[in-house]
Amino acid sequence: MEFLYGLGFLLLFGLSALAGIALRARLPEEHLSKENMEAVRLVTGLLVTFAALVLSLQLSTARATFDTTARNRSLYAAQLARLDRCLRDMGPELAGSRETLRRYVAAVIASTWPLEPAPAVPGMPDVRGMAIRGEDAVLAGMMEAVGLAIDTATPAPGRAAVSARCQADYVAVQGRRWAVIEDGNGPQGGVFVGIIGFWLVLVFLSFGLQVPRRRLSGIVLGIGVISVASVMFVIVDLAEPYRGLFGIRSVAMRQALADMTR
Repeated sequence: MEFLYGLGFLLLFGLSALAGIALRARLPEEHLSKENMEAVRLVTGLLVTFAALVLSLQLSTARATFDTTARNRSLYAAQLARLDRCLRDMGPELAGSRETLRRYVAAVIASTWPLEPAPAVPGMPDVRGMAIRGEDAVLAGMMEAVGLAIDTATPAPGRAAVSARCQADYVAVQGRRWAVIEDGNGPQGGVFVGIIGFWLVLVFLSFGLQVPRRRLSGIVLGIGVISVASVMFVIVDLAEPYRGLFGIRSVAMRQALADMTR
């Protein structure tokens, strides 16, 4: 879908530039006077400055959000593996909770990255219909079951500190889990992207009005169309952290699952 968006931006900006060139060819000569073209250049300069500022800020925000999402996902995987080790230290009483945690991690991998091979963990829930973004009731119930088992388990003599550590690890996992859920709801909105696209259409339309019908001018205008369309593609792609060209991969979560099965 992100590639379709990028292609759409490329076609939209290219057609707007061609529309400006065609409009210039149809305008009477008095409309192309030096005074009129200077006025067009002034307005175009304002549009270009404003669009460049918005694009740079939006790209920076999208990249910062993507980096935060990737960092939270890696920390979440590490905290899940740490919680599993703590459950193992609690003894065989929580062996069932460890199995539930492994099934939870496997289901998260399979539902978040549906295009990647799903891990094979016996008893894992059916992930069909689970959303990539937001909270799933089944997965939430599995995590709550692990937390309830930790709270109600009676620590063996001399393992009270281990029980307290498991409770602290579970609280940390739950906090990071909600951070990951919220990270999946990117700030990018379709209306906002549409408004930026509309501004850029006006920019390339004005470019088409100004450039003469020469080969070099057309090449330079085409380079500008490709460059800006690629920036819009990157912004849209970064807003989908688990899909597209720059999507976060499941490496960290799979490493955590592998650590749990050792």
